[in-house]
Amino acid sequence: MGLLISTAMLTVGAMVSIIINRRWLPRLSVNYVSLLIGAMIALVPVLNGLVAKFNSEVFIGLIVAPLLYFEGQNTRLNLVGRHVREIISLTIGMVVLCAVVAGLGTAILAGVGLPLAFILAAISTPTDATATESVTMGRELPRREQTSLKLESLFNDASGIILLNMAILWYINGYVNYPQTLWNFIYSAGGGIVFGGLISGVIVYFRQLMLRSKVNFINNTYNNGTPLKVIYLMTPFVLYFGAEAIGVSGIIAVVFAGLVHNAESERSALANPQLANDIFELVGLLSDILNGIVFIVLGIVLVRTTLDRSVSYDGSWIWVTIGIVLYVTNLLARFAYVRWIRRLPRREAWIFALGGIHGAVTFALAFTVAETQVKTSDFNLVLMSESLLIILSLIVPTIVFRWLLPKTKVDADAATRMATVRGQMIEVGVQTLWKMPTSQEFKAAVTFDLRSQNGHTSLRQFVSEWQRMVQHAEYTPDQIRELTVIYRHVFQAERDYLQQQYEATAVLNEDLYNSLYREIAMAEMVILDYGVSK
Repeated sequence: MGLLISTAMLTVGAMVSIIINRRWLPRLSVNYVSLLIGAMIALVPVLNGLVAKFNSEVFIGLIVAPLLYFEGQNTRLNLVGRHVREIISLTIGMVVLCAVVAGLGTAILAGVGLPLAFILAAISTPTDATATESVTMGRELPRREQTSLKLESLFNDASGIILLNMAILWYINGYVNYPQTLWNFIYSAGGGIVFGGLISGVIVYFRQLMLRSKVNFINNTYNNGTPLKVIYLMTPFVLYFGAEAIGVSGIIAVVFAGLVHNAESERSALANPQLANDIFELVGLLSDILNGIVFIVLGIVLVRTTLDRSVSYDGSWIWVTIGIVLYVTNLLARFAYVRWIRRLPRREAWIFALGGIHGAVTFALAFTVAETQVKTSDFNLVLMSESLLIILSLIVPTIVFRWLLPKTKVDADAATRMATVRGQMIEVGVQTLWKMPTSQEFKAAVTFDLRSQNGHTSLRQFVSEWQRMVQHAEYTPDQIRELTVIYRHVFQAERDYLQQQYEATAVLNEDLYNSLYREIAMAEMVILDYGVSK
């Protein structure tokens, strides 16, 4: 029951943060709004009590894993294939360099033991794919650096986990077993790729077999493929927990599975368009909610950690020094690596270095230290230092990128042109409707629906329509067929007008044309599927 209440609380928090962002703070990344919502929840005792204690395994398995799966599905496998050397370089070479520099820097400048210093350094190496947009809001990130940061964040988690395990064994046993560490990395990362590729391949084959089976999931508007949706939603959880059960990287497994499913979605969308559209919309919904939950949890845990008097390091403020050292050393190591090893120009190298944002995975790894034989005081030091690292990795690039990156080019008149054409398009549909030989009741009802496309219907009008439909008897089959014909005609009129404006004038560019055409197609699909027949 506690997990259910916590999930509901976090989901509502994510929803509220999205509403606040879109209504009042559109220029601020929704991730920052979610972070503030999380902090507010933690500061209100009643609300804070509704959210269960942080569990790193649950957090990674139920929230981070599906997010990485969706992120992987948005990435072409061909893109990964063309950047294999770069991925290996960034996720092994650069991660090891960052760990060594951060570990030695922390040991020297903060005066902590090398094993503990390397625990801190290992946790600070993974970057977060979901957090990068927080610091580039409204800024144009160069495509090359954008691709590199995305690929790095998808695959560097396994390196950080292996280095953390090595450092913890060093802390406990007093020595480093380099051959065992190397084998663990190869087994974990390679095993994750093999496991993710094989299992996701079997799942893709099974889904496609079902799609073409006698059950007739294929191209059937009356069969929305619910079993296939369930299989799709279960995939990241099965892969993550299955991979972890055999000791390979669950993170790598879900990322690679996402890459495999990318090609499937591209080549099977028209086999059952309704199924494909439903999954697309479902992924968008879950990505928004899960991403919001990630930052709400970060906000809650940051405040809880700050207010918890038991979380301290012998009353010392050394954790501030360590947090700063970890951030600066990682930043400089990332810059040096891509500047002199990857041969990037200075400006691009700084963009890449600053773009390595720490978030959910770093926080989860910090909490896994509590489950080991590391002393409580050292765990508290890890938790507080990594919390400061996360905050710095968000704040510093947000400020610096205001000077380093150009503003995103926005067509200031695009929204006005789109609204104008949409309004004219709707009026053409209304005029077409009123020329048709049909009843006044149908004309009034369809006119209301058409004007709803532009938001030009009042709440009073809606209530009136609602009352009319509640009191109205069910439509007869003949009336349903008549309404279907009416809607098809008016939507076709809208399409014809839109096509004419696109071809004959310079008012619409291709992007605006595609957006408005999609609106008509979605409206027609919804009306014909639900508004008439139900």
